[in-house]
Amino acid sequence: GSARIGMQSAVFLAVRHGGRAERGGRRRSEPEEADKGRMKRTIIKDWKTRLSYFLQNSSNSNKRKSKKAGKHRNYFRPSPEEAQLWSEAFDELLANKYGLAAFRAFLKSEFCEENIEFWLACEDFKKTKSPQKLTSKAKKIYNDFIEKEAPKEINIDFQTKNMIAQNIQEATHTCFSAAQKRVYSLMENNSYPRFLESEFYQELCKKTPISRTTQAT
Repeated sequence: GSARIGMQSAVFLAVRHGGRAERGGRRRSEPEEADKGRMKRTIIKDWKTRLSYFLQNSSNSNKRKSKKAGKHRNYFRPSPEEAQLWSEAFDELLANKYGLAAFRAFLKSEFCEENIEFWLACEDFKKTKSPQKLTSKAKKIYNDFIEKEAPKEINIDFQTKNMIAQNIQEATHTCFSAAQKRVYSLMENNSYPRFLESEFYQELCKKTPISRTTQAT
């Protein structure tokens, strides 16, 4: 008799334990889901804060060149079709003001924004006409991005760094060409695919449901 009672209580315990584990399992996964949702919202919010910062800054630099209000059209949220274009080629993304700002915000979240900043500095450098400015800009780029322990040191090989150190003594427009190519392909092969998979980019590509009124017109 006692063996049967022992078995019954073991079964009862197992059932009760199983039930508790199951309930516990369910209870555990709900907050996990909520946490994930919260984290996703926080990530997207952080992104938007950074994005507005980069957009403001690029609009400030343009304000000096042109006071036309039309210039600011570039800074509105792109249509899903426009955003989808960015996935066709890395250049499409870099050529779009909003896309570039979004990509910079993404690189900042990955702690490698020095790559895009270096690329932008090189683009600006290549447009410089005055030889004096060319030399001073070359030195600034070298100090900011190239030399050992530079504040925004980019990841390029020692030989390329050495070549740049020699070239900037008599700066020409091609001083940073090799380094810029290297950083471009680094971004294109690593950060760009990750950007296209990011929550933020996916959100930009989502089509908002069309209301009945717009369908009727």
